[in-house]
This record gives sequence, structure tokens and C-alpha cells, in this order.
Amino acid sequence: MDKFVVTSLRQGAGKTSIIIGLAKALNRKIGYIKPLGERLLYRKKRLWDYDAALITSIFNLEENPEEMSIGFLHSKLHFMLDESTTREKLLELQAAVGSGKGIFFAECGKDITYGASVHLDALTLARQLDAQLIVIASGDDDAILDDLIFLNKRVNTGEVRCKGIIINKVANGADFRDTRLPLIKRHGIELLGVIPYCVELSRFSVGYLADRLFAKIICGEGNLGQTVKEVFIGSMSADAALKNPLFQEESKVVITSGDRSDMIGASLESKAAAVILTNNILPSPDLISKAATLEIPLLVVSADTCEIVKQIEGMEALLTANDAEKIARIEQLVRTHVDLQTFSETGR
Repeated sequence: MDKFVVTSLRQGAGKTSIIIGLAKALNRKIGYIKPLGERLLYRKKRLWDYDAALITSIFNLEENPEEMSIGFLHSKLHFMLDESTTREKLLELQAAVGSGKGIFFAECGKDITYGASVHLDALTLARQLDAQLIVIASGDDDAILDDLIFLNKRVNTGEVRCKGIIINKVANGADFRDTRLPLIKRHGIELLGVIPYCVELSRFSVGYLADRLFAKIICGEGNLGQTVKEVFIGSMSADAALKNPLFQEESKVVITSGDRSDMIGASLESKAAAVILTNNILPSPDLISKAATLEIPLLVVSADTCEIVKQIEGMEALLTANDAEKIARIEQLVRTHVDLQTFSETGR
């Protein structure tokens, strides 16, 4: 069984997506753990990590997601486990989850240092699990270059075996290869692949938006899978909105107060992907009926427009198990831009 610890130099680099893409592309039975959970989910009096639940669902794993993490909070782990006990639990997790699998991934927390104080950082995990390290780098071109050279020169990996670096979400692939890649290779950094930025992966569905905003869905449940490409703030008059080119985009979500019948009507006429009704105000029955006929989701939230805009701006487009197109796209990107031969049974 091939064992890998997947980490990143910065938060939001795409570790989970890379793991999914590799597992799909390599088509081998996967084992997965997230020793230090960070994206907490609480369901039916059980606590688990979002990424663990996602991987479990996508690959139909037999293990329960709550069994894939040792803990979630540094403050608790400080007093519950010492280094020796943490190592024992790690090895128990690996044995339970990795048995009979072709490839095993341990996903780290936010970045390469996360969990160091509780013996669950990337380098410690790689040593304890006798696994190879895969580092995901992301950010603007100069930040990627700085991170990789700093890692190569200044971070003492000790006995940890580094499988290599995957650079993810590169905005301009051709320019990066011409200007930064030669500098990276000059420092002897082992590159596994350079994956271009894909705008589709940064977008979320109407259903995802409704779930994250804790919205009540009034109608249009059948179209919650639509992708949101634009967000329009309906604070002006309907006449002014109709003159705005952005308002003519069909894959938009309009945010407006539930008592703005003019804006809601205009949004329905323009075939918006959804309308978010703020201040917990329902529109007239006629507008609800029209939205239902057009199958346009109406989402009611208690917060005001300003607060909802802030929430959406800070929202991360996390992958869900129902995002079949995104998952297929991730697999295609990994197949095209990552050297999979280095992961083959004969190429280890």
C-alpha cells in the first residue's frame, strides 16, 4: 500500500480536491484519515470533519467519518494525549482504515505547521506513519516561488521522504512555466505537476448557498443544482437594475428584501438562478406562485441584505458529494497535469 501525507504551505490550496483527483485518476481502493479535524460538522449528536465526510461519501468508504480523526480542538488534545499516545492512535487509525487498500492518504490541517503543538503537523504525521509527503502550493506566482524555495532551503524535513510538490490553481500556466518554473527546477525541487486555475471549481450551487445561509426554501427545489456565476445586490429600483448588464445574466442570484415586489418581479422576469429574500419577509402569494411556475428558487433568510452579502463574500466553495461535474473536472485536471506514473505500483 502506498501511503501519503498531503499538506499545503497555505490555507485553501486545494488538498482535499487533489486527494480526490489522485484517487479517481489512479483508480485504486482508497484509505483516508484526517487526524486533526478542522471543518467541524455536527450531525445526529456526532462530530466529524467535513472533508472526512466528503471523502467517505464520494468513495463509498465503509468507515465512519467520525472515526477518521483523533480530535478537533488543540485545547482538548493538549490535555488528553501526549506524543506517545498520539502516535499509538495514529497507527491504530492507519491499521483500521488502511487495511486492504491500495493507496492511503492522511490529510493535514490548514497548512504545514498546523497541529505541531499536539504532534499532528505534516512532518510528524509523515514520520509516524512512515508515509511520503505531498506538498500542495497555491497563491500568486511570486508567493508560490517564495514558499517553495523557503521550504527547500529552510525547513528541516529530517527523515521525511518527500514525494514532491503539486502546484495548484495557477492563473497563467504558460507565463508560470516560462518565468517561475526554471527557478523552481534550478533549486532541485521535485515537481509532480502544475494544475491551472479552473473558475468552475470556485463557484457554488444554489443549494449549497441555501445550506450555508440556513435559508428556508419556499419554491424551486428542483433547480437548486444550478451554478451561481454572479451575485446581484437588489438595493436600487427595478428600473435601474434592468439597465445594468449584470442583471441580465441568467446564472445570477439576486439579493433583496422580501417586501421589494418590484425587484423580485424583475428578477423572475430576467430568469435569475435564485432570489434571496432578506429580513425574513415573504413576498406576495402571486410572486411565490410565479416563481414556482418558473421553477426559480426563493430563499428566505432572517438577516438583512448587507449581512447576507458579507456572508457570501466570505464563503468558500467547498466541494460536495453531489458535485458530479466538479469531481469529474478535478479528475481530468489531475490526469492531464500531474505525473501519475510516479504513483504507479511499479514506479514507487
